[in-house]
Amino acid sequence: MEDLSLSSELDPALLSTSTSSSSPPDSASPSFSFYHPSPPNYTLAVSNLSCRDPRRGSGGAGLLSSLLGSFSTSSPPATGGAGLLNNVSFTASSSQILAVVGPSGAGKSTLLRILSGRGTGGEIAARPHAVVSVNGRAVTSRARLRRMCGFVTQDDNLLPLLTVRETILFAARFRLRSAVTARERGERVEALLQELRLSEVADSYVGGCGGAGGAPRGVSGGERKRVSIAVDIVHDPPVLLLDEPTSGLDSRSAMDVLSLLRDVARARRQVVVLSIHQPSYRMLAYISSLLLLSRGAVAHFGTLKSLEHSLSRLGHEIPMQLNPLELAMEVTEQLEADHARFGAALATTIHQHQHNKVIDDEDESSGAGEHEHEHGYYCSRAVEVGALAVRCWRTMHRTRELFAARAAQAVIAGLGLGSVYFRIRPDPEGVALRLGLFAFSLSFLLSSTVEALPILLHERRVLMREASRRAYRLSSYVVANALVFAPCLLAVSLLFSAPVYFLAGLRATPLAFACFALAVWLIVLMASSLVLFLSAVSPDFVLGNSLICMSLGVFFLFSGYFIPRESIPRYWAFMYYVSMYRYPLDLLLINEYGGSSSGRCVAWAGGVCLRTGGDVLRGRGIDEGMRWVNVGVMLGFFVLYRVMCWAVLVRRAAKTTL
Repeated sequence: MEDLSLSSELDPALLSTSTSSSSPPDSASPSFSFYHPSPPNYTLAVSNLSCRDPRRGSGGAGLLSSLLGSFSTSSPPATGGAGLLNNVSFTASSSQILAVVGPSGAGKSTLLRILSGRGTGGEIAARPHAVVSVNGRAVTSRARLRRMCGFVTQDDNLLPLLTVRETILFAARFRLRSAVTARERGERVEALLQELRLSEVADSYVGGCGGAGGAPRGVSGGERKRVSIAVDIVHDPPVLLLDEPTSGLDSRSAMDVLSLLRDVARARRQVVVLSIHQPSYRMLAYISSLLLLSRGAVAHFGTLKSLEHSLSRLGHEIPMQLNPLELAMEVTEQLEADHARFGAALATTIHQHQHNKVIDDEDESSGAGEHEHEHGYYCSRAVEVGALAVRCWRTMHRTRELFAARAAQAVIAGLGLGSVYFRIRPDPEGVALRLGLFAFSLSFLLSSTVEALPILLHERRVLMREASRRAYRLSSYVVANALVFAPCLLAVSLLFSAPVYFLAGLRATPLAFACFALAVWLIVLMASSLVLFLSAVSPDFVLGNSLICMSLGVFFLFSGYFIPRESIPRYWAFMYYVSMYRYPLDLLLINEYGGSSSGRCVAWAGGVCLRTGGDVLRGRGIDEGMRWVNVGVMLGFFVLYRVMCWAVLVRRAAKTTL
């Protein structure tokens, strides 16, 4: 594997970190050893990493930078300048925990995002003043950083209706790919459950959404954090980055997480870098070295003992009620100036070592080899779609309230409409009543899938996290979602169609009923695709719901039901052709008055037929031969909105920091 090619011997020049003498004794978990008996050692080294603040700039360039959220490292800014990060240098070694600490706004999360490959790429360009390397080999692309680094965000973006075991199994299915067999994958997951002390809750729901969809509350916050860690270490990345893994946890759970991370780091020989707020004395015992940031610059890098020496050199005496780090947080500016004087040698050593061993990843992976790697990085399309379809089905099946509500809604609406339009007579009044029935059915069906919006919005965060790690192609998710929802929506369509069709006394032939049910199915398929697309576009439920209501209202207005096509202003004429209401409404009218019913009389006067079904269609400007064209257009809407959803998700995934 590409990651293992970086497992060269550690360079002594970079081993400036050492385990604190206050660290607890080694208690590495043995459960890892049987499937990875001899993990390699790694050293992560960062030299002169800088990142400009996109909110600061001058004129139009500053505004454009702010809008694009771009970073730049064309020249390292001076310490204390306008940068989010200013000349940050440090090293971190296998089996140790490096804690990034500092006050709010110091740049801790920014640093982790860049190291995890979620910057713009300019920060890690292979330039003399900004280098990120693993075992002396420079990493100059975000893609390689994302493959090499597991990144656990502060929020646990997990699917609440999957069990702990299922969550890790699906992660292993995508991240391990064809490297192991199904049996080996299962054994690795079971070992990981044991290693992370999750075996007792392996079959419990992850939860975390207030019991959404009828799921239980789920596992505790500390256990959920361990699940997030498991998802990002199941493929054994050389570097594990964690953004405030103890935030929101009680002291006992926070201690458990740090103890677990220490054991994982030692057992897997991983480089563990985490950000943390105000660690206690007991927490500091698990941390090997500290990187204290102040206004984006390094105020201290080293062990806890070296921090005490720095404070003593500045004339500070540590009070009994404070630990050294708490005092250091109060005098960060003094430490920053002290580090600028005495810490320059470390940055110079790291920089010289990296500069001698820079390997341009673009040169290594140029040409056909790069394309082969990109194509070979994912599972096969069939495997991705199959696994995602299974996961989507389990999630939907366990959303009991939503599934039951949709079924009950369809039956009640069908019975209600059928009772209101009971046995419509074949006369001029019946023509108007049938048109009203079809129009109201359309409005009801197209708005019936809005309740899935909050679930899709939460699922989007999980998709962004997984897509940023290249777990699978987003197009596979869109296809799997369609394959799962299509048969379920067919069942809902039949539950609605059967009562309303026969109670209303519509055209009584099996073929006509089948066409009616097909039209209803295509309507809800279009609606589900529209909601899926708007869930990808909308930042939250309120705006998403507003967009859905506005879109459906506009489409209904230009469907031809309220305003005939001839009366629509020319500058709005295009809306008639893009309206999702127009084509199903025409299809339902053709089904009722076309074919053998085109000659059926619907208006008499003195025993003479004045109007037939064909006249009804011609009066509305409908061509009976457009039946299957309307079906094709509705299928086109179904596909189009999903393609648009895919495009938006790809764009979001490219910018996500999850």
